[in-house]
Amino acid sequence: MKNGTIWNDDEGTPIQAHGGMILEHDGVYYWYGENKGAPNASADGGWARVDVIGISCYSSRNLRDWHHEGVVLAATPDDPKSVLHPSRVVERPKVIYHQPTRSFVLWFHADNSTYTAASVGVAVSDSPTGPFKLVRSMRPNGIDSRDMTIFKDTDGVAYLFHSSDWNRTMMISRLTDDYTNLDGFHAPSLIAQSREAPAIMLRNGTYYSVTSGCTGWDPNVALYATSSAVIGHWRLIDNPCTGPHARKTFYGQSTYIFTVGDQPYLMLDHWKPKNLQTSGYSILPITFTDDGMEIAWHDEFNGI
Repeated sequence: MKNGTIWNDDEGTPIQAHGGMILEHDGVYYWYGENKGAPNASADGGWARVDVIGISCYSSRNLRDWHHEGVVLAATPDDPKSVLHPSRVVERPKVIYHQPTRSFVLWFHADNSTYTAASVGVAVSDSPTGPFKLVRSMRPNGIDSRDMTIFKDTDGVAYLFHSSDWNRTMMISRLTDDYTNLDGFHAPSLIAQSREAPAIMLRNGTYYSVTSGCTGWDPNVALYATSSAVIGHWRLIDNPCTGPHARKTFYGQSTYIFTVGDQPYLMLDHWKPKNLQTSGYSILPITFTDDGMEIAWHDEFNGI
């Protein structure tokens, strides 16, 4: 699979799983993402968007051959008030598995076409391939939320990382034990640093975040930050990218970090705002040196 391009599933159809993530469950990898398989729609304020289709799911055993499992959380065109109505914005889906109830919990950025609703949505399914049922939407702890991700720590406690205060500050909000709500505990990080597109990982007792600058659809320099605790002091370090166009994050934007064995990988979206359905993907290995985190460009990702 050539990085920086759109990839096809096992039927030769372009994969529509943007802003997403990869979850491993029982030896199968599930890729969830925004289905943008339609022409761009008009939007207030000039923001590029596609009418909401829903969240797609693809499955694979080797991270190379992907089978389309369908739209697992679909738009609701008959309900104009729903956060899943086609006129809305549904972005950055993240799925977390809740072992005690054997359920899969999907969080996503829920917004309107002017990005002023700034909320999250939560849906649940008994199966990784859905269908997911919407259970709530809200502003987390009453705070605005745009780009976001979910991170589950080794103790099973999960957190929502979300850009808040009009993207000026990254907020960290703790989830309830069943992962379907927030327990009220939250704290700011990267205060007044204007970071978005968070991707989080833990390695050897240190937490790492990779984020993007806030330049709309235009690529910019990625930065990584470290902390000794999830709710702790996050310190911006440097640009982890190396290679051609490293100062533009290889013309991509971070979306998620997943791990296979001991090897972490960063997922990137290569947005094409004039025709979002043709936006491409990259999966790049993350390495660590004496100087810190490094993400080098590779022309291809060929799975495992």
